[in-house]
Amino acid sequence: MAVGTHTAGGGLPVRAAHMKYSTGVARVINSLLYRYTLGAVAEWRYGRILLLAGVPVVWMLMMHIGPIYEMLRISLLSSYPPQPGVEAEFTFDNYALFFSEKLYWMPLLRSFIYASIATAVTLVVVYPVAYYVAKVVATGNRSRALLLLLAPFWAGEIIRIFSVIMLLANRGAVNVLLREIGLTERPIQMLYTSFSISFGLVYMVCLYMLLPLYSAIEKIPKSLLDASADLGAGPFTRFRRIILPLSRDGIVSGCSLVFLTCMGVFAAPILLGGPTTSMFSETISSFFHGASSRWPAGAAFAMIMLAASLVTVGLFMRVVGGSKQRTF
Repeated sequence: MAVGTHTAGGGLPVRAAHMKYSTGVARVINSLLYRYTLGAVAEWRYGRILLLAGVPVVWMLMMHIGPIYEMLRISLLSSYPPQPGVEAEFTFDNYALFFSEKLYWMPLLRSFIYASIATAVTLVVVYPVAYYVAKVVATGNRSRALLLLLAPFWAGEIIRIFSVIMLLANRGAVNVLLREIGLTERPIQMLYTSFSISFGLVYMVCLYMLLPLYSAIEKIPKSLLDASADLGAGPFTRFRRIILPLSRDGIVSGCSLVFLTCMGVFAAPILLGGPTTSMFSETISSFFHGASSRWPAGAAFAMIMLAASLVTVGLFMRVVGGSKQRTF
């Protein structure tokens, strides 16, 4: 890269106003169009801030806030999609439908129960794994260990769900193993039950628990553990007084991600559950099937689930992660 310079009054070389590039982008960088448009913005301090913040802001507006706003708008309409000769009116009837029909309460409650159980089980199962990778595995091998743990998640969601089906089916791997070792003579019904949904949810979302926990545990200084051991603290005391409090941020983040994901999961309950284990996401989807005119009701139910999930997670974060000085 060649930079033009000239000598100022004090004899010091001064960088030229516009840098000269010798690479393939020179024609673009040195063009008048770039210089007086994007280049002018980049040379301005606040322009650089705008360029850096513009992409994530636009992404948030278009991919997150925008769809939620549109869902909220549709939930307040009397009819949608638009139909010729029918004028949509502003109404709260779609929200009133949920509170007036107890039929819709049970799927939402069931979703909360499954999401809570899956979150608790995932935390108990994944925490030792995250601790082992973060503190027991040698530093140079941690990336390989994480890669092995993340490899199954390279497959699509549907493929992983069908792998659970092959494990829990009447002729699946689990029942075959139980028969071979003589624990049972007949297949145990595990599919299309509460167990299969819980098992599938834990398998589907454990990644969202693993990474926050690993990140939090890996940052705990080893010197604290060594010092507590020198002072006579046993393994359980070290875990209760040092490891668990210092990994609280990872626990809160992981549990929040897992709970929110389980609340909105759709494919797993359909493929792994039965008629008595339907979740609220299936209820919402029923309003959007085909050319149904009940989209506003489905949008209202989706907003109710979103609000209830966020309130629950907010309370959880407040109780568990609110006080940094609280000891376990």
